[in-house]
Amino acid sequence: MLYLISTERIMRILIVNTGIIPVQLYGGTERVIWGLGKELIYLGHEVSFLVKKGSHCDFASVIHIDESKPILDQITNDYDVIHFNFKPKNIDSFKLPYIITMHGNSNTLEEFDKNTVFVSKNQANRYNCNSYVYNGLNWNEYKLPDLNTKRNYFHFLGKAAWRVKNVVGAIDVIKETKTERLKVLGGVRFNFKMGIRFTFSPKVSFVGMVGGKIKYNLLNGSKGLIFPVRWHEPFGLAIIESLYYGCPVFGTPYGSLPELVTEDIGYLSNKKDELKEAVLNSNSYLPKLCHEYAREKFSSRKMAIEYLKKYEKVINNEYLNISHPKLHNIQETKFLQWS
Repeated sequence: MLYLISTERIMRILIVNTGIIPVQLYGGTERVIWGLGKELIYLGHEVSFLVKKGSHCDFASVIHIDESKPILDQITNDYDVIHFNFKPKNIDSFKLPYIITMHGNSNTLEEFDKNTVFVSKNQANRYNCNSYVYNGLNWNEYKLPDLNTKRNYFHFLGKAAWRVKNVVGAIDVIKETKTERLKVLGGVRFNFKMGIRFTFSPKVSFVGMVGGKIKYNLLNGSKGLIFPVRWHEPFGLAIIESLYYGCPVFGTPYGSLPELVTEDIGYLSNKKDELKEAVLNSNSYLPKLCHEYAREKFSSRKMAIEYLKKYEKVINNEYLNISHPKLHNIQETKFLQWS
């Protein structure tokens, strides 16, 4: 059965990304577009991926990028709309309908394409526009959580080597408590590029990059995500994955976090002492509520339906933004406040 949403046409959609699908461990964009492609097919559309060599997919056709040629030269006229997940070179000369999802941040005053889609309202507003679609995940590919399990520690989830993610802040919050422990998912104790982290504490363990059942089991055993980022988080898959497994979120009020984290599923502050107090009261948050919130609000089905609306607009020769997205102003400090 076809479930055509917002249009009666069957769209031929090409999703373009420079990573490898399916994702194995870390790869937020790849995880998102995988779920998006699967849902678009379920909704009755035709999907192909133009992705890096080594990719494979059992539900859609895969074309491998030829690294010796420009991306745009590798796209034929066989599609109704092209969905880029990065900004391709010379896009102004491209003739087919397209959108560009901006998954990250830029700290320049460059103007972006009018058909840019951001991944949160905050991110869009910082670029003086309002075209955004929340990321979603295919929860059917995740292990079902045990919402009644005993939870023994907190966790940090993300690329710990990125200083803006502030794993040091997460560690400091835990060290301020008497008995709580932290598992760092996505980092190692020794990172020679970033220097040695002096965190030889029995309260902190570094798990490294994990995926699949190992990751899901670790999330399911956690009391909550500690996520004191020091940048404007564009979206934050770590947030919704943690919520799905019943974990409240304790983070800073930057970027998308105030949109994603409501007061009944977490607490936001840029002050270490305030986050510590919230962590100590983690039992006041209901795992079932966290899980249901993530499952209902941030699914790949919901994301696909919103993207179909964007595809329809550009196919009809409408821009997604009235003017070229551009930052309000340059951020002068590398890190946002944390004390």
